[in-house]
Amino acid sequence: MLERKAMRIMAVRRLLQVAAIALAVLLLWAIFMRGDVGNDAGLPSSPGEELTDGHAPGVRRQDDGIIKVGLTMDTLQEERWIKDQEMFGEAVEALGAEFIVMTADSDDAKQIEQAETLISMGVDILVVVPHDAEATATIVNKAHAAGIKVMSYDRLVRNADVDLYVSFDNERVGELQAEVITKLVPEGKYVFIGGADTDYNAHLVKKGVFNVLQPFIDRGEITVVFDQWTRNWLPANARDNMRAALRANEGRIDAVIAGNDATAGGAIEALAEWGLAGKVPVAGQDAELAAAQRIVAGTQTMTVYKPIRQLAEVAAELAVKMAKGETPRADRLVNNGKIDVPSVLLTPIAVNADNIDETIIADGFHSREEVYKLIER
Repeated sequence: MLERKAMRIMAVRRLLQVAAIALAVLLLWAIFMRGDVGNDAGLPSSPGEELTDGHAPGVRRQDDGIIKVGLTMDTLQEERWIKDQEMFGEAVEALGAEFIVMTADSDDAKQIEQAETLISMGVDILVVVPHDAEATATIVNKAHAAGIKVMSYDRLVRNADVDLYVSFDNERVGELQAEVITKLVPEGKYVFIGGADTDYNAHLVKKGVFNVLQPFIDRGEITVVFDQWTRNWLPANARDNMRAALRANEGRIDAVIAGNDATAGGAIEALAEWGLAGKVPVAGQDAELAAAQRIVAGTQTMTVYKPIRQLAEVAAELAVKMAKGETPRADRLVNNGKIDVPSVLLTPIAVNADNIDETIIADGFHSREEVYKLIER
């Protein structure tokens, strides 16, 4: 009995030895197939080792000498963001850099996942157009952990150590809207339909609007009878907001200031249902083609033109410089709730029917044929 037991023990030991040898062979084969990853792929040869290019361990980098600019965008639903993507990409490539873009379809989790993908692809700079200004702070933290700097493009990421913010002066955008409308309607009932509450730019625009409106409100000349955000900037949600404002005030509305041209369009749809389109002044921003057509047709009063090509080219130039390790120029600081972010803010332009030819059309942003086609048929 003891002899049989001893034989079984020896057999088990032999099996374990064979298994250990097989495992060692498999591990050696795997290392051979991967190659010298510690030297060739930029990964550390031992846990916790710093990378020579300043990136965190575990991030796969491909250093082929070409600057890679990664862009993660909230959405391409609106016309202006399509232009931003195209113009920014063209500007990046004109500088000899590679351009990689992903769009999150207004999904925070998707945007974070895509940013992680861009980081793992080895981008040298990450440019972010955030959906949720707060949620995308995670992206900044992940990029910095990989030694990658982050630029906020047009929309500011909140409560994070953003390296640079490039946009237009969004507070000034709101001031321009309100200055134009108050000249036309110095007293009466106002409706404010803001953008998405999750977009910090929407808050900056609103601040600018009320910078101008507040003295009129204090004097009792203007009453803001409706003030609501528009979920995800969707025109249908803006239309519903405007419908609610009209019902609550039995159609007696004197002026509307909207967060952008898309929300202005939704508001104008609701005004049309009450026979008020073209009778109630409406302000927007972004200089979208549909808004330009409404302006010349008389149903939208004004828009704020932000020359996107200028923004895209400035942002591309600064992104490439940052990727090379240069310190970008900044003309002011904008607090994002955590730090004063170095910022480059460009100047917006108020556009109405009187100057649309000299601004939007003269710049080639939209052609005259496109802008006037609905009224010249």
